[in-house]
Amino acid sequence: MKILAIDDQQLILLSVEKKLREIGYEVKTADSGQKGIALYDDFAPDLVLVDINMPGMTGLEVVKHIRSNGNKQTPILVMSGNTNEDIIMDGFRMGIDDYMKKPISLDEMAARIKRKIGAPENVNPSVMESVGARMLQKNCVGVVIPCYNEEDRLSGEDFKRFAHENLGYHLCFVNDGSTDKTLEVLEELRKGNPDNISVYDCEKNGGKAEAVRQGMLHLVKDEQLDYIGFLDADLSTDFRDFDDLVKTIETSDFKIVSGSRIARMGANITKESARRIISLTINKIIQTILGMPFKDTQCGAKIMDREIATLMFKDKFITKWLFDVEVFMRMRNHYGKEEAKRMICEQPLKRWIHADGSKLSMKDSVKIVGQLAQIAYSYK
Repeated sequence: MKILAIDDQQLILLSVEKKLREIGYEVKTADSGQKGIALYDDFAPDLVLVDINMPGMTGLEVVKHIRSNGNKQTPILVMSGNTNEDIIMDGFRMGIDDYMKKPISLDEMAARIKRKIGAPENVNPSVMESVGARMLQKNCVGVVIPCYNEEDRLSGEDFKRFAHENLGYHLCFVNDGSTDKTLEVLEELRKGNPDNISVYDCEKNGGKAEAVRQGMLHLVKDEQLDYIGFLDADLSTDFRDFDDLVKTIETSDFKIVSGSRIARMGANITKESARRIISLTINKIIQTILGMPFKDTQCGAKIMDREIATLMFKDKFITKWLFDVEVFMRMRNHYGKEEAKRMICEQPLKRWIHADGSKLSMKDSVKIVGQLAQIAYSYK
């Protein structure tokens, strides 16, 4: 049995293809509507699986082309993050057989296909009855993880598990000129996950700001990524919280969603007492400089629109640690203070744990005040 899968996002397409081949289906893929139509006549698939939101020829245009050329029999399944009811109804009026809304598990996708055309003769039962949902995300997301001498702190299994289960995420680890075996650890982590994990190696240590900037500029070149963000390598911010940041930006008009480690009822937020006092003091200074009421600009978990990422990270930062403040200053200077406040969402985290071995010492915390003065002067 033959399936034609059409989607402009390779992260999604590769996962779908692998799953269906493992089951026993013959699969061909196309990363655009035009290529899908060209493949359709020669391949003569038993089922077409197509996304809606594609540049050039949309998924509905693909459906219209197939149905208008006299083929009313080939089942067409739409799998899309587009939840607009009018578009969904247009699809059914054109003759689609099913509409699957992302996020959706690979197992559910396979079950719907099997219900429509049956299982292949050489079906692999263990694949059809796999345990543990692997989710196809609504959008493709790139995540930069800066690493400097993280050999002992890097939780490889946690990253592997997240990349394996959350299809549509691409994790880009940036080795910031580490002097230990961090690069070896990262290369080992990438094995078996080349489509979802990449390693960007900086030969010299340039500081967290430059490491994140290089990673962001690397990821914005990948046109399939809808959103790009960054996360600390120590996973002090939980993956579940980061995914919540992504869901917020997907369902809103915000251009940046930033995590916030505000202690409150129902949240597990822990900091060293001395560090907490210093953080509160620094945050007060930052609020004064920005002229915007952000409670925690320095949380190492943020997600943003790819266009904003391109604009905010194209120039080098003037500090090694306070690039988050500089990003907000650049937003304010580029869009104006009031518009910037509307474009940025500060979202409280449900959990955040201070990780041992932080690269920022108490002495560095004192230097931050001077660096904030430098930022205030440079961005005035």
